[in-house]
Order: sequence, then structure tokens, then C-alpha cells
Amino acid sequence: MVDTNTKSISLNNLGIKNATVRYQLTSDELHDETVEKNQGKVSSLGAIAVNTGEFTGRSPKDRFIVKDDITKDKVWWSDINLPFDAEKFDKLYDKVTSYLSEKEIFVRDSYACADENYKLNIRVVNEYPWSNMFAYNMFLRPTDEELKDFSPEWTVINAPGFLADADIDGTRQHNFAILNFTKKIALIGGTGYTGEIKKGIFSALNFILPVFKNTLPMHCSANVGIEGDTAIFFGLSGTGKTTLSTDPNRSLIGDDEHGWTAENTVFNFEGGCYAKVINLSEEQEPEIYSAIKKGAILENVVMNEKGDVDFSDISITQNTRVSYPIYHIENIQKPSIGKNPKNIFFLTADAFGVLPPISKLTPAQAAYHFISGYTAKVAGTEAGVTEPVPSFSACFGAPFMPLHPTKYAEMLSKKMVESGVNVWLVNTGWSGGQYGVGKRMALKYTRAMITAVLNGDLGDYTYEDYHIHSVFGVAQPRTCPGVPTSVLSPRATWNNDEAYYKTAFKLSNAFRVNFKQFEEFANEEIRRGGPQRYAH
Repeated sequence: MVDTNTKSISLNNLGIKNATVRYQLTSDELHDETVEKNQGKVSSLGAIAVNTGEFTGRSPKDRFIVKDDITKDKVWWSDINLPFDAEKFDKLYDKVTSYLSEKEIFVRDSYACADENYKLNIRVVNEYPWSNMFAYNMFLRPTDEELKDFSPEWTVINAPGFLADADIDGTRQHNFAILNFTKKIALIGGTGYTGEIKKGIFSALNFILPVFKNTLPMHCSANVGIEGDTAIFFGLSGTGKTTLSTDPNRSLIGDDEHGWTAENTVFNFEGGCYAKVINLSEEQEPEIYSAIKKGAILENVVMNEKGDVDFSDISITQNTRVSYPIYHIENIQKPSIGKNPKNIFFLTADAFGVLPPISKLTPAQAAYHFISGYTAKVAGTEAGVTEPVPSFSACFGAPFMPLHPTKYAEMLSKKMVESGVNVWLVNTGWSGGQYGVGKRMALKYTRAMITAVLNGDLGDYTYEDYHIHSVFGVAQPRTCPGVPTSVLSPRATWNNDEAYYKTAFKLSNAFRVNFKQFEEFANEEIRRGGPQRYAH
């Protein structure tokens, strides 16, 4: 039992002894603790700014799942889902809890899943106050009444200052993020990057919901219109999920993680947003910009002495971030649940500049592109990357998917048919040439295309209204309100057919090579949903 008046709690049951426990501190208290401990500084926008240290992003090669009776026959063991020995986990767990003993520890009780039928109670144990503040922002916040009899089902133990010994502990190096489904623990150490906390629970739900709850977990954002129609946005980091779903004319359900139930509802896993802020401007993304105030946490940004943030400065990392509670956004859905999904958008930042800015997918194409999860890395994002490189992440979230990707694709295909949802492929990447030659698709055009879909303004699926792309086989609209007709045809924007088709076939071949790993699990219809081998 927790005494919510004195905010005291014992961690002895976790093996953390004689700790000074700071339980359920408010956002303001954690903000102040971070400043007082000199672990963060206040920006001129009011948000606190922290540096996460050595790691400014996730470390997928250091993410493990304990291989036990629950997981051994269900998890898709691969270079994404790496097995970890149960005995090694127990020994490492004891070392981490011993490290945290006798320290000042910040503890938060929270939950995931806005739908009461899927609610997952979580206890988060943090070494640092700003990590606990991140948990406040990103998980759902129980009421005082709910806290009185709170019983955590899962526990997150987060110790950035603990460094593993790879030779002894069974890790790859000194940092790690390990899921144990038998003990219902996410154990994180050696990294201060806060995204590991939320993605640990996301990964757990990506196993729990489809296996035990007949619910599709999705790496997506979602919003709902005034008529109750829900739109879902899939996409990898940097493709525009948060930006495009944060729409002043539609209520935000959530920006990153959702479940789609058998009852055809969509619910947010989280209680906040975790947005990239590279090149953020008040003019381009006013809702996100205005959410950066006291209560928000900026990560790895560069500030001057006055606390002014230079969002264009990527000298620390390109993966600059902000987390904030969802109520920092003015127009939100309460509770974070939507019904009646009508449109799904697959977002891709195609740095080759050959995919249409928007195209309609058949069910087979939708399954193919969902399994593929394409975007592209651009020159300069990683050492040695000098030209666009295709990047595929199954289900637009492979690092967080413990099951085989086709399991999620089968569930999505079934739901698409049952709900009659339309699926669109949206290229938020380059137009008029590949990266370095063309330019990034204007946000105003992408917004106009999304709006046209939601308003039903893209015409009927006929030859008069759509053109079938000769390489990728997708249907691209010939006209769209608010978008120049020339922009809708990627080939036309190049002004060089030979160069365009050469690059298009290069990308289509990358799709086929990537899909070989899934061919034996996919039916013939899905296999035919991919790009065409030859232009016609």
C-alpha cells in the first residue's frame, strides 16, 4: 500500500535496499530537482533542457528479450530480437538493484493504454529526476484515488549510471535494455536516453496485445475529425508522424503508439508526445512549438547563455527531442480513444525522390508496404553515408516488434477489410531529384494532400482521376486541391526521364531484395503488391 499523503514507498520487494525514495513527485518538483542537481538548465521557453550523455538515441543492438517458457516459441528471434539468458538476467538485475540501493531514487506509478479494458499498470524506478519527469510526461497519469490501491503489473528499472561488464553480464557492451516477460520487468542501464523507457513498454505491449488480447499494436500517430472519423499515421522517425497528426482542425489521440481493438476502436498507449525538434519553427509547427514550455523536457539541444534554443544546431545529435504531456496540445481527444478508422497513411521520407507525394494502395500493396516499412537515410546522418540509402523497418517499427512482422501484417490486413479503411502512401521526402539534387517536399503540400484525403476530395479510384505508376504500381491522383499538378508526378518534377527511371528501378530492386526475407511467409497476393519489375 502506498501512502499518498507522505509520498513514501518501499522498494525492498525489488531488492533496492535503504534507498531514499522520492515517490510520485509533481512535474514542477522534478523540474526543480533537475535544476538544483545541475542536471539540466531552463530554456527561455520554460522547458528544461538536459543532455542524455553518451547515447542520444536508442541502441537497437543492445536490446534483449529474456528467452524463457513464455517467449521461446513466440518471439521472432533475429538480429532485432536478441535472446538473453534468464540466469544472466537475474544476476545482472541483482547488480543493478544493489547499485541503486542506498541512493536517492525517483519512483512513479503510472499506466499505459487509455482504454480501461487494456490498461497496464507500470511502476517506473529512476536514478535521475529528469528521467522520472519523462515518465510523468509519457505514461498515463493515475488519479489520487487510483493510486490508493495501485498494484503495478510491470516495472521499469532505469539506472543510466550503472555500466555492465559485457564479459561477465552477457551484454554486448556496457549499456542494455532487457525485457523479461516472466518477471514483467524492463531493465535499462548504461544509457540516459529516455526513449529506451517508453520503447521498453511499447515492445512489451507489442507482444502482450496480439498474443493475449487480439489487439493490433501500432507504431503510429492518430487523430479524429469532428465527424468522429479516425486517421492513422504510420512512419519511422523523421517522416512526419507527430507533425502531420497534430492538426488544429482535428483532435489528437496520440503521436506514436496505439492499439486497434477487435471492437474497431483505436486507443493511445501513452499520456504524452515525444517529438523530434530538428529545425523546429513556430511558423511551420505551431502546436508543437507552443507545447515547449514548463513541464516539457528538451533533449540534447544547443542553447546560448540566455537559454535560447537553436533548433537547427545538430552538433550534439540530429535526434534532438522534446517530451511533453499530451495536455500541452490544445486540441486533444479525451479520453485518448478514437472510433471508426477511415484512412491510414504510410509516411516515408524517400530520399531517392522517386515515389509519388501521395498514392492510394490496394489491400495487397498496403500489406506489402506495411511489411516493408520503407524510408531512406540521407547523406551525413551516419558515418560513411554519402548518398541516399534505403532503410526498411518492418511494420514501421521493427525494433519494437517481438513477433514475426507477418503476424502484425495479417492483423492489419484483416482490420482493413473489416473496416473498409483506405490506405495511402505519402512521400514526405524529396521531389525533383534525389537528396542533394531535389528538395524536400513542402510541408504545406503534404498537409494539403492529407486534408484532401480526409475531406474526400481526391476523386474516385478511376483512370480519369488516377495514374498507375509504371514502376511501383501505385495509383497517384492526377489533381489535388492546393497542390500544383506538376508536383503530383515525381517523374515530371525531375525533367529527366532516363535519370528518374534509373533511380526508380534502383529503389524498386531494393524493395525486392529486402522482401526476400518475408516471401515464404507472405501469400501470392501480398507478394504481387510490391513494385513492378519492368516499366510498361
